[in-house]
Amino acid sequence: MLLAVDIGNSNISLGVFQGEELRATWRIATDVNKQADEYEALFQGMLSIRSLQPACIKESVICSVVPPLTGVFQEFCERYLGHKPLIVGMGVKTGIRINYESPRDVGADRVADAVAAYHKYGGPVIVVDFGTATVLDAISGDGVYLGGAIAPGIGIAAEALFARTSKLHRVELIAPPTAIGKNTADSMQSGLIFGYVGLVEELVRRFQKELGEKARVIATGGLASIIAKETPVLETVDPNLTLDGLRLIHQMNVP
Repeated sequence: MLLAVDIGNSNISLGVFQGEELRATWRIATDVNKQADEYEALFQGMLSIRSLQPACIKESVICSVVPPLTGVFQEFCERYLGHKPLIVGMGVKTGIRINYESPRDVGADRVADAVAAYHKYGGPVIVVDFGTATVLDAISGDGVYLGGAIAPGIGIAAEALFARTSKLHRVELIAPPTAIGKNTADSMQSGLIFGYVGLVEELVRRFQKELGEKARVIATGGLASIIAKETPVLETVDPNLTLDGLRLIHQMNVP
């Protein structure tokens, strides 16, 4: 079995693959203060709940945008699982060409998303990842990563409203009944949810125009399903896109 780990700024997503089948997934909060032993104890409990054993996991692949945790998870894999993980970065085969001014600046999670999207849906394809940041990436018809756009994530925007205003409070990130809010909570939800719908629709429109041909649009990330309900622009929601990309990258690099 293969363990895929996507270390993000807010959450860490983990998945166990048996061949191409994703047997189990988990999401835990990112905590840079945790050590390898602590993640080991946490992972042991998660495996037990799914009736899986650590000895079954023979290989691992990691992508990380949190440098302090990259080494922690490498140590975790080496000490607890007994093997050295593949860490996605420069020099790792991905099957796509990165056409970016500085390829090393493209986050490993964006690369994994691009690999999975192109492999599963073909090209051209646009990936919209609703994570800590809302990130859009464009991949051409011949599998070239062209670049993208980065905006503050919906969670960041919501926290900014709460932290920087005196009378606004935290609200659930769901769509309100109407765009014209009849109370403060509905008004904030309208601005956050429908506002981000507008942001995504406009960026996708501009991406499509610059690509010069119709591209499929794939959404992933924690809030993807909420936004996808409000716009036909997001054609497919694929919550495990990054993990699938990690599996494919591992397949390309490890015989």
